[in-house]
Amino acid sequence: MTEPDLELYDLPGCPFCAKVKRKLDELDLEYTKHEVPRSHSERTEVEDVSGQTNVPVLVDNTNDVEGMPESDDIVAYLEKTYGQQAETADG
Repeated sequence: MTEPDLELYDLPGCPFCAKVKRKLDELDLEYTKHEVPRSHSERTEVEDVSGQTNVPVLVDNTNDVEGMPESDDIVAYLEKTYGQQAETADG
């Protein structure tokens, strides 16, 4: 299986970002972290990717996912996309 090309837009101290990072770590997935500014008005990079300024935002270049917001949606996506593959590869 090819290693996924994941990017996470993150703000240190954000509990929603922490939830996504825990899932990434649990699934042993490598990712590129983009730390966003604390001020929403300065978050132009994440806005360009997702159309909004909230974090976390996930980009999965392997599966053409461009700017998925909402931590619960991201966690469910990671589990569905990479959780089953990891179990299948191990067993």
